Amino acid sequence: MSLQLQQFGRCIIVTYSIVTTVSSAIMAAEISGHYMEARTCQVYTGPCFANGEVGLTGKDAVMAWNIQNGSHQGVNIAGLNVVMIVRASDTLGFQGLQDAKDVRAMIVVDETASDEQREALVKFATTHSDSAGSNVEKVISAPIEMTLETAELNGCLKAGQLVELVTRKARPSDCICSNESAYYPPLAEVDNFAPGVTIEGEILARAIGTSWSIPDSRSAYMATFAY
Repeated sequence: MSLQLQQFGRCIIVTYSIVTTVSSAIMAAEISGHYMEARTCQVYTGPCFANGEVGLTGKDAVMAWNIQNGSHQGVNIAGLNVVMIVRASDTLGFQGLQDAKDVRAMIVVDETASDEQREALVKFATTHSDSAGSNVEKVISAPIEMTLETAELNGCLKAGQLVELVTRKARPSDCICSNESAYYPPLAEVDNFAPGVTIEGEILARAIGTSWSIPDSRSAYMATFAY
């Protein structure tokens, strides 16, 4: 990830871009691709705003992986997508999912996956989603479309009727105070990441008792991963 500080009047904003290179880590990885995340609290923010949200918001999240290359436990899942929707009892803060006493989760698997690939995608998602992985209550298949333009940081995710997410990089007009940063880390392990703005965010997950809408919020992460 590259970042550049730009000053606009009294406001300093960090401009991020994810630079994908063929690093030794990616070359050694069994699986790699793109990752998107959104939460019901601001992640590109400062302590004053974050402190006002603790305990009130940030208890829900969506995590999505677009596997571009590789296999999981010997099963090729390149070109497929998997999404995890999470509902927690507490704000997912600096310790991520470890901050929550109780977690409920469901997984949406790419409907184009074979039975073997479906099983591998579920195992992949549960392996890389911390405590949410051991609290999955439902798995469904649905059409999933996910694209992430890493240079300009524009992302789009649609998973059936459950998830619709459109993200973009932060702009000078998104800066409210001079302390904005990637305040809370991403919930999943990633290589390069950048915080951004959720332009559209609609989640409907009745299976775990949650639905939420987060348009025009500084609540998104866009990233690459290599495991």
